[in-house]
Amino acid sequence: MRGFLKNIGEKEGATLASLFAGIIFGVFWIPIRALEEAGFQGPWAAMVYSALPALLVSPIYCLRRDELRLANWKPLIGGVLGGVAMALYSLSFLYTEVMRAILLFYMMPIWGFMLGRIVLNDPITPPRWLAIVFGFLGMGIVLGTDAGLPLPRNGGDWMALGSGITFAFAAILMLVDEKVSVWTHGANFFAFSALISGGAGLWMIGSIGAPDWGALRDVIIWLLPFAVLVTIPAGFATIYGPKKLNPGVVSLLFMLEIAVAAITAAILTDEPFGLRHALGVLLITCAGLFEPARDFLRGRAQKSA
Repeated sequence: MRGFLKNIGEKEGATLASLFAGIIFGVFWIPIRALEEAGFQGPWAAMVYSALPALLVSPIYCLRRDELRLANWKPLIGGVLGGVAMALYSLSFLYTEVMRAILLFYMMPIWGFMLGRIVLNDPITPPRWLAIVFGFLGMGIVLGTDAGLPLPRNGGDWMALGSGITFAFAAILMLVDEKVSVWTHGANFFAFSALISGGAGLWMIGSIGAPDWGALRDVIIWLLPFAVLVTIPAGFATIYGPKKLNPGVVSLLFMLEIAVAAITAAILTDEPFGLRHALGVLLITCAGLFEPARDFLRGRAQKSA
């Protein structure tokens, strides 16, 4: 294991980080649902989920103050937009059907590959188009959609679509500008996700009411270790992938969320999981792993040549 970690390259590490982030996205619904049951409705649950990691990693701003001063503000936009995208994605589920939110958000591989083509002159090759098709087919099979293209019809739809576009822009900005570290981008990711979610909570306070802050005493027992062991590593993994990979590739790797969510929902709830869902999970997994597997096999061939 130690030898594997020593020999792993930046690209391979970014791929593993993105896969890890996708897995955690797939279980994101579990702590959010637990927070809602504890008394934090809608955006308040998303705010608490992000605010605790934001507080825990806030010392990064002191440790990286020289970097912040030298970077000014423009190179910081990538991490900020990542947090905004995360908040919009979470909020979209409040205003539209879950299926539509996921479908519209995960049009992100298209935006990511398009930005990679425009900004980096990185071609959208036929295998990449094939991976996109596999991903969309798998997503449609798992979610059971037969409504055709999910064109935006309400505010939640636009939030979901906008969150995918926003994260694609965040990814390309973090990739092309090396002045800001993963640590600073990660701190901004959590901070702005919490700020946007909290702002939405204040905007909606007339309809959802104020959160039950007294419930924090009960949830902190499990939320704190979860934040340290899961949420914070996943947040920095979410940033590390885009720092090293084409944003379209990152988006395909993130699609693993759908597969993991379908499996965990079937295990922990009464959600069905049959042959149709297994086929969809297989297609999504193939879409996400196609390019990393191809690169791995090419690397092995070059070493043996």
